[in-house]
Amino acid sequence: MRYASLLLVVLLLPAAAAQNLADFEKDVTEFTLDNGLKFIVLERHDAPVVSCYTHVDVGAVDEVKGITGLAHIFEHMAFKGTSTIGTKDYQAEAKALERIDAAFKALKEELQKGKRSDPKRVEELRRQLAKEQQEAQQYLVHDEFEEALKREGATGLNAGTSYDYTVYMVNLPSNKLELWMLMESERFLDPVLREFYKERDVVMEERRLRTETQPVGRLLEEFLAVAYKAHPYGEPVIGHMSDLQTVTREEAEEFFRKYYVPSNMIVAIVGDVQPARVKELAARYFGRIPGKPEPEAVETVEPRQIGERRVVISDPAQPFVLVGYHKPGINHEDDAVFDAITDIMGTGRTSRLYKSLVKEKRISVEASGFQGMPGVKYPGLFLFYSVPARGHTNEENLKAIYEEIDRLKNEQVTAEELEKAKTRARASLIRQLDSNQGLAQQLAFFETITGDWRNLFRQLERIEKVTAQDIQRVAQTYFRPDNRTVGFIETAATDQKSRAGVER
Repeated sequence: MRYASLLLVVLLLPAAAAQNLADFEKDVTEFTLDNGLKFIVLERHDAPVVSCYTHVDVGAVDEVKGITGLAHIFEHMAFKGTSTIGTKDYQAEAKALERIDAAFKALKEELQKGKRSDPKRVEELRRQLAKEQQEAQQYLVHDEFEEALKREGATGLNAGTSYDYTVYMVNLPSNKLELWMLMESERFLDPVLREFYKERDVVMEERRLRTETQPVGRLLEEFLAVAYKAHPYGEPVIGHMSDLQTVTREEAEEFFRKYYVPSNMIVAIVGDVQPARVKELAARYFGRIPGKPEPEAVETVEPRQIGERRVVISDPAQPFVLVGYHKPGINHEDDAVFDAITDIMGTGRTSRLYKSLVKEKRISVEASGFQGMPGVKYPGLFLFYSVPARGHTNEENLKAIYEEIDRLKNEQVTAEELEKAKTRARASLIRQLDSNQGLAQQLAFFETITGDWRNLFRQLERIEKVTAQDIQRVAQTYFRPDNRTVGFIETAATDQKSRAGVER
């Protein structure tokens, strides 16, 4: 339990953090393969298990119009196997995949004719595509990639796509590390995007369920599109429906070749492992992936907002208020201040927003505020939201939110509030690092997004240095009317009244 004790010392005694970070580093091994792929290895010999976390520095923010949603689609594709995993006869299957691509291309070209398209021809091409897809099924071994790992004790096999990155994770017995090295490297060395159009249809249905039929999902998509007029943070991770309908397997392969390169990936391994053995296996398996130049970061910069923006959607659902202010990304010196504001304004039942709007005024059933949307790698938003209680309006809730923001700008927070925020920040990080997977996730995230995994601990030092004056300064600097976007969900009965808005 030496590591657990050390972690508590690191987190609970910030005055000695620098010295204890040096102690923590003794259990961390870092190395980079010749192709540019970096590994972070943390030994934890408490149990014979290991967590493996592959962090790829690509997300929805790297897409352009026409291929929105592709980062997420490829995440699905990464589980489909390779030319040797997931197939009975790859040579025959490859020809079948070419026929599917040709059938989809013909259908897409006919549909793009618009009013000039031939309905009978469209229906014929749809049948041809379905036929080719069905014939390709005979060559598939469904879920072979996943089952090969699960049979050997793997748990938590999953993946996720955000605006800033794509991640792949798994927990497994430590004596199965070599199997994971083989499988994980193979799917990024030799991926086969089989069942692409079928999986694309799954993503389209996911969009319908999570966005198009969910009032808050629709509001958030509209809200981001209004808040951002240039930067790709304004585009949805799930993608626009028209892009999903027309994206091709060839475009997905191009996306993979550009972004899934070793220099754009970080692998974190935490658990019962020997670093020398990990390095040997990494070179043997991941070293096979050809090195390529790291793709360029997003160049588009969101211009300074010069006036309040608004979006209102009507829906029979519960009214909803959303207020967002532009703020810097995670690497800015004020990021720790926004963490403290998140805690004071929006975390839990003791937060200012909950106490004021829910407990005291009783005009809301839920109210909070937080940073981190839609991403953190580039300048994002600090969001405040409220769900009005029955009989109360969006205007009442918006006015109450503004009053709490004004209070933050005009009065310094109390020493007690600030100390609670710092204590909860430490406790939150302890919870995040309570498992091998949590550790692997955070090490990979901070290494990729901030350039150094050590910033995971330095963030606590920064939070410890936050003062009441810092919070007041940041609130005055960023929480300005000309820097905000306001979004409402309005019921039909209150739509006309609420469109008049609340001016401050």
